[in-house]
Amino acid sequence: MGKLLATVTTTKEVKKSQKKQKTNTLHTIIFGSLTPTILIMLWELLCRQGVFPTYQLPAPSVILKTIITLFQDGSLWTHIGITTLRVFIAFILGSALAVILGSFVGLYKKAEQLFDPMIQAFRSIPSLAWVPLFILWMGIGETSKITMIAVGVFFPVYLNTVSGITGVDRKLIEVGKMYGLSSFQLIWRVILPAALPLFLVGLRSGLGLGWMFVVAAELMGASKGLGYLLVLGQNTLSPELIIASILLFAIIGKLSDWMLKLVEKRTLTWQDGFVQQ
Repeated sequence: MGKLLATVTTTKEVKKSQKKQKTNTLHTIIFGSLTPTILIMLWELLCRQGVFPTYQLPAPSVILKTIITLFQDGSLWTHIGITTLRVFIAFILGSALAVILGSFVGLYKKAEQLFDPMIQAFRSIPSLAWVPLFILWMGIGETSKITMIAVGVFFPVYLNTVSGITGVDRKLIEVGKMYGLSSFQLIWRVILPAALPLFLVGLRSGLGLGWMFVVAAELMGASKGLGYLLVLGQNTLSPELIIASILLFAIIGKLSDWMLKLVEKRTLTWQDGFVQQ
């Protein structure tokens, strides 16, 4: 009887927790949508009053019509799909290289002395500076575009991986050694979990930069993609197409960051962090 009551109590607590989580998610969506909604309404009102010239800043309703037109002629999903695929492939490649090199540099002092100064120097190079070099080396095909985006992804993931590893509390390592952990066990069970929060932040930062670098990448002779729509809008003097492309970048970038944030939240359930009021 006692076990049955305990099971019922546990089930009620789980349902209560799930209900509370759904309510918090709903509140987050409502509050997060409040500011953009007010800005869009104000923007529409000012455009209708003629405060902003239509050839410079079209109304949100005009931009929405442009997106609907792209959707109806079937080109919208093609441009979104191509750009997303480029970012996804580059994100995987850039993150993998950053994790391997960042772990090596973070764990070994001589590796840091050997590689880190050069990487930090490369990090200071503006994204557009790579464009002519990559075109010269790899042409204007997909290889140069994906490489360009991977460069943007690499640096924040690398920096956060190194910072996460070198920032591990020395006392944790000493405790691991006291329990007789081998070097591999120490890395796998102590260092990597302790570095995980910063590493996940690096992934989110890398993905954000990937969306920024894809614009520069798609300036390299792209015929499809959201960056191509930006150039097309510039060449045809269509500000509504330019702003529509920018808004699509913002929406897709936010959705991808939201998915990574969910992964971060589920992965770091063990972390006892500060709870916002």
